[in-house]
Amino acid sequence: MLRQSRQIFTSESVSEGHPDKVCDQISDAVLDAYLALDPYARVACEVFATTDRVIVGGEISSKASVDLEPLVRSVIHDIGYDYHDSGFESDKIEVQIYIKEQSADIALGVDLESNQFGGQGAGDQGMMFGYACKETEPFMPAPVMFSHKLLEKAAALRKSGQLPWLRPDGKAQVTVEYDHQNPVGIKTVVLSHQHEPSITTENLTRILKAEVIEPVLAETGLLNNGTTYLINPTGRFVTGGPAGDTGLTGRKIIVDTYGGMGRHGGGAFSGKDPSKVDRSGAYMARHVAKNLVAWGLCSRCEVQISYAIGYPYPVSVLVDTFGTSDYDDSEIESLVSNEFDLSPQGIISYLDLLRPIYRANVNYGHFGKPGVPWEHLIAKPKF
Repeated sequence: MLRQSRQIFTSESVSEGHPDKVCDQISDAVLDAYLALDPYARVACEVFATTDRVIVGGEISSKASVDLEPLVRSVIHDIGYDYHDSGFESDKIEVQIYIKEQSADIALGVDLESNQFGGQGAGDQGMMFGYACKETEPFMPAPVMFSHKLLEKAAALRKSGQLPWLRPDGKAQVTVEYDHQNPVGIKTVVLSHQHEPSITTENLTRILKAEVIEPVLAETGLLNNGTTYLINPTGRFVTGGPAGDTGLTGRKIIVDTYGGMGRHGGGAFSGKDPSKVDRSGAYMARHVAKNLVAWGLCSRCEVQISYAIGYPYPVSVLVDTFGTSDYDDSEIESLVSNEFDLSPQGIISYLDLLRPIYRANVNYGHFGKPGVPWEHLIAKPKF
């Protein structure tokens, strides 16, 4: 955590065409397709992608039936891998499906009707973390939010046709300098973006700086004469996506959360229905942390919630305000336990998670974006 008076911190993001993010999007598209037909479907879907091939595997128990192969191809086409010689053309890849039903032993502990404790049990054991701070308007750490915004801007320019030579794969990384936990400057910006062979390195560097980096980061007021720009530092990035590197669901968990600024319990989100607390518990922990900061109880906050498989209540709740609160952390923990239902069933109901909302929110981080229920601010309770 940021405790020294002056410190630098770096976070990264990846584009929707990054091989791992391709897999995340397919996994969440599968989840959405089942939830749209059966809100109580149990889905744990993993995807592997490489040159000309996608493998979909996992455990799905549902009353619904979904034809997965055209769904996979549709997601890949939407991402932008529909151009000739991409090595991953949506209409030419081989799609292999390996799906079986969820273990009956897991269902015994998770399903409300069969749970021995009288409530919907957690889908697995584990600890989930939520984090929030006052560095940015969405109460997110600056380095990861800046990295997301760079790639969102590049994607918008690519899809609009303004920069037609951009291709879907890309990565961004921003290093922010802090003074007493406050961002005071951007030291380094790294932007690597896949492109058509026709664009020269010189033109690509100039245009990405002028059309992507400066419009996004100038408004922060943190760019300065000492900022270093590294744009496509290898000099060429033509081969990308799963044709350039294999992809796997759940391999960008730090990009999905807080860029490394907060701790992580290790569980990925994509392809998992909300009975899996890896996802729902982490969403709720973020919701709690964001509201604690928004209520003015602290300026920086991390919330940990832990669960045992089959048990319908959290095993532990921890709040750490890093010395930024006038209250003792144990007092805030009591407030959290009293004001929020942290049971798996309570979280799913409170955040209304049995809906096909996941693919739309899988890119550029799961947190800090408007319109999703775990980002909603609520009225401050009496404290």
